[in-house]
Amino acid sequence: MTPVQKRALEDNWPRWGLEYAEGSLDIDAAFGRPGHRVLEIGFGMGHSLVEMAEARPETNFIGIEVHRPGIGKLFHGLENTGADNVRVYCHDAVEILRDCIADASLDTVQIFFPDPWHKKKHHKRRLIQTDLVSQLSERLRPGGYVHLATDWEPYVEHMFDVLEAEPTLLNTHGPRVAVSRPDYRPLTKFEARGERLGHGVWDLMYHRQR
Repeated sequence: MTPVQKRALEDNWPRWGLEYAEGSLDIDAAFGRPGHRVLEIGFGMGHSLVEMAEARPETNFIGIEVHRPGIGKLFHGLENTGADNVRVYCHDAVEILRDCIADASLDTVQIFFPDPWHKKKHHKRRLIQTDLVSQLSERLRPGGYVHLATDWEPYVEHMFDVLEAEPTLLNTHGPRVAVSRPDYRPLTKFEARGERLGHGVWDLMYHRQR
């Protein structure tokens, strides 16, 4: 953790940090207002989340990240932009979903470029699994959606398998169909470089039906 990240984390945790606790989070109270509710799992160093928060000030973003330098970087970015519409958990996402996020309380869940765990013996470590997707769907309001993105084609096929098997979710573009990157998802430097080299990127969007 750099000195800047450490300072930003310590100074802003009381303002933007959320503590893990059993019992559902009062999301409107956490932000001091109602608003469209987006949960992002694994925001890394926070570059995209800062950009989205600045571009959509009316939206309330909840981030989950266990990498403390990334949270410090995110907070530093929020300081620089003046955005105040992000709140963050530094805790395991599965436990946060289970204990802190109420059913039908979210409009969107987004997970961008999770670790694909390339080796077959490590596939069980992948974040996108049947139980997690079921949890995510339960936390969405009807009509809300899960948005995933990856640049690893074998992981895309795994994501499709898991999402298509969840009976409460529907890909409104068609079975196993990826969509073009929505304007609201920022293009990362890594992604732009990959596109120049001809690498694929897949965005998957599945809506809660009931």
